[in-house]
Amino acid sequence: MLIVAVAALAPARATDYGKIGPTYPVREPDMLAWIEQRVAAKVASGEALRHQQQQAEKISHKLHNPEPLRSVTRASKSRTVYYDPTFVVEENVTDDSGRILVLAGTTINPLERVGLSRPLVFFDARDKNQVAFAKRYLDGRAGLAKPILVGGSYFELMKQWQTPVYFDQQSALIRKLGIRHVPAIVVQDGKRLRIDEIAL
Repeated sequence: MLIVAVAALAPARATDYGKIGPTYPVREPDMLAWIEQRVAAKVASGEALRHQQQQAEKISHKLHNPEPLRSVTRASKSRTVYYDPTFVVEENVTDDSGRILVLAGTTINPLERVGLSRPLVFFDARDKNQVAFAKRYLDGRAGLAKPILVGGSYFELMKQWQTPVYFDQQSALIRKLGIRHVPAIVVQDGKRLRIDEIAL
């Protein structure tokens, strides 16, 4: 151990051992310069602009035509189910000063405080029969219903109908409500939501 410590204290010396073999200059291209040349060539040829436009079109198409929800199919027979949104608060809900607003164990039904103001109409815009059904339903209620797609282009339908059309992103609503088939209409029925899946 002592020898290692002494060796570490000894001054280091650089020694020139001379040439051992032939040396050559570096012949690799400068990668940064090479990349800049490639980019400049793609810009000059218009390829970069074409690629940029293609990517913009792909993104626009995906935004206007979301991936259809695979978990929902067209209704082959009509059925009615109910969804009860009642839940039990698991922990005390407090405000920022620590005062308890809602005690743990309290049962809450959101529909007692805020009702469903408009029916929800779920349908697949790729199916002309479902689109026609949804349009008739909305027109029969003077537009006082929310059209929600599970497939097809909400953007195209919005342009045609001149009214907001929604898309159930990531199946959030149909999973929560247990909707398996479309078209389906959701309305409030007392303290529950009634879901009518309709065979056309």
